[in-house]
Amino acid sequence: MRRFLTVGDIGDLHAALAEAKEVKANPFNWQHLGKNKTIIIIFFNSSLRTRLSTQKAALNMGMNPIVLNINGDSWKLETEMGVIMDGDKTEHLREAIPVIGSYCDIIGVRSFAEFKDRKFDYEETIINQFVQYSGRPVISLETATRHPCQAFADLITIDEYKGQIKKPKVVLTWAPHPRALPQAVPNSFAEWMRAAEQAGMIDFVVTNPEGYDLAPEFMEGVKLERDQKKAFEGADFIYAKNWSSYEQYGQILSKDMSWTVDAEHMSWTNNAKFMHCLPVRRNMIVSDEVIDSPNSIVIPEAANRVVSAQVVIKRMLEKL
Repeated sequence: MRRFLTVGDIGDLHAALAEAKEVKANPFNWQHLGKNKTIIIIFFNSSLRTRLSTQKAALNMGMNPIVLNINGDSWKLETEMGVIMDGDKTEHLREAIPVIGSYCDIIGVRSFAEFKDRKFDYEETIINQFVQYSGRPVISLETATRHPCQAFADLITIDEYKGQIKKPKVVLTWAPHPRALPQAVPNSFAEWMRAAEQAGMIDFVVTNPEGYDLAPEFMEGVKLERDQKKAFEGADFIYAKNWSSYEQYGQILSKDMSWTVDAEHMSWTNNAKFMHCLPVRRNMIVSDEVIDSPNSIVIPEAANRVVSAQVVIKRMLEKL
């Protein structure tokens, strides 16, 4: 594996889940692969789970992790080509990336959507420059449009908690938020759940208000149900997440609190497990009583971020 950007990069999902179980059961079995190898983990944006889980996964593999916070620990970096660098950006990614590549064996990159230019964001300009110029395997630690490590961890968690249900019903629901959030997490969740549905693992439904449809490439072949109550009926897993508008890019069109997942909403389900990628705005996205309930699996879901990252790192090290 030379890059991990989309669900297509992981290959067969059944094999990936089997490998995740093996890695979770024996996290230190492959330290020989990472001995004397370095991963540089680059953050253009803040992080808690992604930073800690990726470092932990690398350490489990015997690697030396280095974390670089762009705009905090380094020169401010210009990301666009062809610009006259007469502002506050001191160095261009075109030079910085190959330098970073010369110091490591694997690179992880986290860079959010800026909501200034949808075309720029959806072309994944920043991470694609790392793929093109670093000469190293590249892991997406969340980009403008996707968060594959999170979605892989979500699938691992669903597989662990589905019990005897052969094809659980999984629902992705929009929920209100006071800020405009990227579409990366819901995009990736939809992409991975669509692939899982095609593999016969789950049934998948997305529910969101008018104006909040995800980009067409992520919704192709996915069932969209406008009626949140109807979508929740018979659900085994509820994945709540806010995202800003794709069509009216980056805008907040609604803060409708009737979409907040509370006990009444969960009563419409098949005693569903509650999921969220975290951090979560309590009593906006989800009520206290739901996220603190026995059916909330947000903590084991977050813990599985180590597992998803470690499977990816393991596969990259095996190909070095």
